[in-house]
Amino acid sequence: MPLSADVVVAGAGIVGCSIARELAAAGLRVLVVERDAVGAGSSRAAAGLLAPQIEATGPGPLLELGLAARQQFPALVEELRAETGIDPGYRRGGTLALAFDDMEAQRLDAAVGWQHAAGLPYERVAGAAVGSLEPAVAPGVRSGILFPADHQVDNVALVRALAASAARRGARFSFGRPVIGIESSGRDFTGLRLEGDRVAAGIGVLAAGCWTSKLEGLPDPIPVRPVRGQMAQLEADPRLIGRAILDGPHYLVPRGDGRILAGSTLEDAGYTGGVTAGGLGAILAAASRIVPALAAAPIRETWSGLRPGTPDDLPIIGASSLRGLFHATGHYRNGILLGPITGSLLREWIVTGAPSRPLAAFDPTRFVR
Repeated sequence: MPLSADVVVAGAGIVGCSIARELAAAGLRVLVVERDAVGAGSSRAAAGLLAPQIEATGPGPLLELGLAARQQFPALVEELRAETGIDPGYRRGGTLALAFDDMEAQRLDAAVGWQHAAGLPYERVAGAAVGSLEPAVAPGVRSGILFPADHQVDNVALVRALAASAARRGARFSFGRPVIGIESSGRDFTGLRLEGDRVAAGIGVLAAGCWTSKLEGLPDPIPVRPVRGQMAQLEADPRLIGRAILDGPHYLVPRGDGRILAGSTLEDAGYTGGVTAGGLGAILAAASRIVPALAAAPIRETWSGLRPGTPDDLPIIGASSLRGLFHATGHYRNGILLGPITGSLLREWIVTGAPSRPLAAFDPTRFVR
């Protein structure tokens, strides 16, 4: 007998667990199938930045979704802590972007020029004042910009809490069974084909990250590509830095307990994971450039993950052309921020027939137009 459910979710990362939690609370029988373990993919490899402003390249639907997602986090983490006893490690304090020379300062100014017109909160910090905010930062900083509303979360703890909450609400999980493809009858979704098994369901949600494009039987092209990101965990005095600090593509994210996450790379390396000498060297060089004291910090762990990127750098969220099949992937560098709101919007769509926010920009069928 095949497995069965009202809804089958492919992928137990932050997006899949958020969807399962929402749909189980709505009374649906939910089964999550995962090739590995909860949060073992790009969700684990993230830094946990909740930073729609610092990531944004301009106004638009992605920024609007990110701002709405950021606003939901304080209530979400309290719910999860009460439901599961797991602390998601939500930390306020803002995010500080630095410029070490005039060219970087001009780049930062250009990056926030439109944010002023949009009324978004940020504070310019003169080079001399950066040391007052973060005394450990290297001297000679040209300028900085503080984004006071861009916060952070412990992404590993958050995914664990979401999975535990989903299970408490009735969702089931099946591990170690990779999804092979989609099953359908006519124009209707009927289930997923697994390695050595199948799941019969009237509704399917594909939240398998960059692996989605490898599934057989997709009704539409889903051009999600893997973008490798390497990271390192350093050990330092918990008081060394108090907030996330960015210098271009590199960042330091303190956990408050002495752990400092240093990242990251952006590599088109296909489906090849792993940490390389070049990638790790670039990360460590940037970390010690930003905070010189980190040159002596022990390296406790290194890892990599495959972020799901798309051709237009927008996520893929919504209904496919196959009735009953939904997509939730392509979140790229914003998966931790957007995972929970993606779950709530898809719950609205599946249960009521329409999400409460416009999602046309993220339409899964946009790549065939």
